[in-house]
Amino acid sequence: MNLLLSTSLKCSRHIRPSLRCSATRYLQTTINKDEINHFSKLSSHWWDEKGEFGLLHRMNPVRVQYILEKLQEVEEAENTVSSSSKYLNGRALSGLDVVDVGCGGGLLSEALARLGANTLAIDASESNITIASLHASKDPLLTGPNAKLEYRHTSSEELIKESRRFDVVCSMEVLEHVDNPALFLHSCCDLLKPGGHLFMSTVARTPLSYFLTIFMAEQVLRKVTPGTHHYDKFVNSEELVNFFHEEMGWFTGVPGRLQAESRGIIYLPWKDEWILAGRNDPFTTECNYMFWARKPL
Repeated sequence: MNLLLSTSLKCSRHIRPSLRCSATRYLQTTINKDEINHFSKLSSHWWDEKGEFGLLHRMNPVRVQYILEKLQEVEEAENTVSSSSKYLNGRALSGLDVVDVGCGGGLLSEALARLGANTLAIDASESNITIASLHASKDPLLTGPNAKLEYRHTSSEELIKESRRFDVVCSMEVLEHVDNPALFLHSCCDLLKPGGHLFMSTVARTPLSYFLTIFMAEQVLRKVTPGTHHYDKFVNSEELVNFFHEEMGWFTGVPGRLQAESRGIIYLPWKDEWILAGRNDPFTTECNYMFWARKPL
């Protein structure tokens, strides 16, 4: 166990106020300037499907698949009726307010907006927002009078100062790039309405993840720019579960499937595609994985 990382998921005593005191909680920042500079330099490559972010392009459908499946599962459990027809149509997220935190070039943001969500996409890198906005401007469905997509150059800590709250908060491949991960998680949670859904994807801190994401992807295959990932900033799924159990108090004991869940996402190089692992498949959260938790009502 990496004690430094495990400890970093807990707010230190002098900065951890009650959940009512969000104004003082965010006196510190989660933005890592080196990380922002790194991704700003790469921002022009966001929409090159064969370039730096090609693996994320191919991961994006799996992200969307998991979001839709989980929302459907929760809705059906609560309503005791099937909602499958809603989630099979092209506007499955219609009426939901969604924020994509750390949106990068807008890969997920555009997909959410096309599914009908009122989507706010934010990023701490101004150049990322510029590229994302430019790409969206080419599609009249994303920029017209009924557009569902808005981009803003800001952070979750800044956005929390506003009164706007969301049904769904997404943050994909961001947690492993921030400073103060506990504060970042708090800000994402505070952006949620009661009963809202938090969706994240990140990388576990295991020998397998080091081999695949750093040694192979960065150093050998050069699929990703060297220095993009830092092993000591990776977060294991059980650490996230413990954070929401002990720090946030969102559930007690082992969370049920309607409270929190981790699901592995696996890259198949011979198919050049990602798949969502089954719930009970062993060892599938040892590298890339999705994490979902629901804020109590």
